[in-house]
Amino acid sequence: MKPVLPARRPLTACLVAAACFHGSAAWAADAWPSRPIRVVVPYAPGNTGDITLRFAQLQLEKKFGVRLLIDNKSGASGNIGADEVVRAAPDGYTFLLGATNNFVTNQFLFKSMRFDPIKDLMPVSLVSNGPSVLVVNGASEIRTLSDLTEAAKKNPGKLNFGSPGNGTPPHLAAELYSQLADVQLTHVPYRGSPPAVQALMAGEIQLYITALSSVAGHVASGKLRAIAVADKERLPILPAVPTTAEQGLPGLVTGNWWGLAAPVGTDPRVVDKLAGALQEVLRDPAVRKQYTDIGVTPVASTPAEFAARIQHEARAWKTVIEKANIQQE
Repeated sequence: MKPVLPARRPLTACLVAAACFHGSAAWAADAWPSRPIRVVVPYAPGNTGDITLRFAQLQLEKKFGVRLLIDNKSGASGNIGADEVVRAAPDGYTFLLGATNNFVTNQFLFKSMRFDPIKDLMPVSLVSNGPSVLVVNGASEIRTLSDLTEAAKKNPGKLNFGSPGNGTPPHLAAELYSQLADVQLTHVPYRGSPPAVQALMAGEIQLYITALSSVAGHVASGKLRAIAVADKERLPILPAVPTTAEQGLPGLVTGNWWGLAAPVGTDPRVVDKLAGALQEVLRDPAVRKQYTDIGVTPVASTPAEFAARIQHEARAWKTVIEKANIQQE
């Protein structure tokens, strides 16, 4: 006895069903957003990413006609908030505003991470970049990057650099400098940035590589001295401070950038729509000035450009971390 096979659906019925499906998906993308958009910032309020997103928030809300809800979820160097976004429904209403470490370095520092940022997050756009500034005590004889390298070579292991903790961006930045300049430095970790800054002013450490926002007031007062900007271009707010490239170390480009990402599976048309709106907002001179006034650069990008940057930097920092044998405590 032959098995009874299910009747085939007519080809026209299949085509109609497919057209309806794709038509409804396109309609959903066109209608987005129809309710508030939640952006998870995986740190406490007041961080650079949080501040710079708020600079663009009002204009984005006007463009989309819905509220942009900033939700701070701190913990585990940003892993807790990022993991929440990874597990969120990919419906276009939950995004992550993460920092460099969330997309690039945490995966090589935390053995217990439950997700792969490259595979489990969908890049939307860069938002801002805060180049690192190499800072020394204002009374120090070190005035240039060459002075720092010369002093380090004359005193191997005797120059101390501070950081807000093991594996943090300032720690990694100093390790990158050490490797590129071929010098030996001693790492002194502190519990946060303020104690590290105080240690630099007290002479306990001789170098701190950090975002300008962490030391701007002390640099302006002369208590600290910025000797180099670790970027390809000078900071408008520090026009007299040359870049690392200008001082013979072009590979020392480091800082802390922030970018938007969505859970994997989010409609690419929604992602493109958000990225395009952000590009428009960040071209506004008034918004751009708000960024540059705090020492960061507005950097909107396409999703593809952001994805390429993440992959490139992940490879580069993996090498630095492995060579320095850095592990989270």
